[in-house]
Amino acid sequence: MEFSKKLQQLPTQFFAALAQKVNAALAEGRDVINLGQGNPDQPTPPHIIKALQEAAENPQNHKYSPFRGVQELRQAAADFYKREYNVDIDPNTEVAVLGGTKIGLVELPMAILNPGDYMLLPDPGYPDYLSGVVLGDVNYHAMPLLAENDFLPDYSKLSVEVKERAKLLYMNYPNNPTGGTANLTFFEETVKFAKENNIVVSHDFAYGAIGFDGIKPVSFLQAEGAKEVGIEMYTLSKTFNMAGWRIGFAVGNAQIIEAINIIQDHLFCSQFPAVQQAAAVALTVEQSCVDELRATYERRRNVLVEEAHRIGWHVMAPKGSFFAWLPVPEGYQSEDFANLLLDKADIAVAAGNGFGEYGEGYVRVGLLVSEERLREAMVRIEKLGIFSA
Repeated sequence: MEFSKKLQQLPTQFFAALAQKVNAALAEGRDVINLGQGNPDQPTPPHIIKALQEAAENPQNHKYSPFRGVQELRQAAADFYKREYNVDIDPNTEVAVLGGTKIGLVELPMAILNPGDYMLLPDPGYPDYLSGVVLGDVNYHAMPLLAENDFLPDYSKLSVEVKERAKLLYMNYPNNPTGGTANLTFFEETVKFAKENNIVVSHDFAYGAIGFDGIKPVSFLQAEGAKEVGIEMYTLSKTFNMAGWRIGFAVGNAQIIEAINIIQDHLFCSQFPAVQQAAAVALTVEQSCVDELRATYERRRNVLVEEAHRIGWHVMAPKGSFFAWLPVPEGYQSEDFANLLLDKADIAVAAGNGFGEYGEGYVRVGLLVSEERLREAMVRIEKLGIFSA
């Protein structure tokens, strides 16, 4: 038996390869500080776990879920957007329940594009966006995210030909991997660009709860006319430390939402109803746990940046997400530097070139270990003698 051509065309799973390297080092008994992962290290808040336990004891939840999710969660998503962003969402026509937003991001090209159509993707960007390109049998054009433009795409640099061919645009703020953020003005420019060029927009709002220095991240749907051109995908993985629960949702333009729901009607039978009901509790009850989590990441960010500056590593503080995007020292490529840190200092980071051509020259560091471990990591790097304070 041979794998299908489509399966063979899929990109190597970047994070799986990274995990394999780290696990090999751990198997040797090495004390690896893993800064390469994107997996929240804090537990799910107790009130959400309790809600799941109670819902799981209800025999009615042991049946198949409604194909398009339980009404309780769709309503909770709408209420959440009204409370947090003052955006009106119809729970019946403008919400699609997702088994984690990765599913939505990968299946969307299959739902609204035809073979040979073009997407616009951020570079650097979340590697799994490319999975949707292959499975949807579509093409893509990379939009560079550069430090000099605050890691925002510059639509004016796109050629007339690219704008004519593009049918779908992905963006992600707060951004993985750069930690950059977008303001309402940028999203308004995006709406204008999308309308002028008949392009659908999908905003990956995975880190929507994680903004620093007192600045709350903006929802794309807050921009006037956003629902006319696009949707936003929101995951509970980061906001509520529910990564393993695999639950999220898409909201926005009713036609795009319907396309997602139709493809999911054929692929899935929604999520375990108890998980959906617990997710509804997470979205609707008091949010102090989210404030505490954001504060934790900000403290860690500050430690990382302060310690990096102390050893002579001149880095920029991320404005959001739980990642920092750090330039590699002169004379190194991203992968070479990442391998050096793992081999010589037992520190795992994600090489920037794994996120695209414009990721070369950086490594991504996760703020997903304690402040003490972040300090220790910088002490280990200092001992390599690469930087001079």
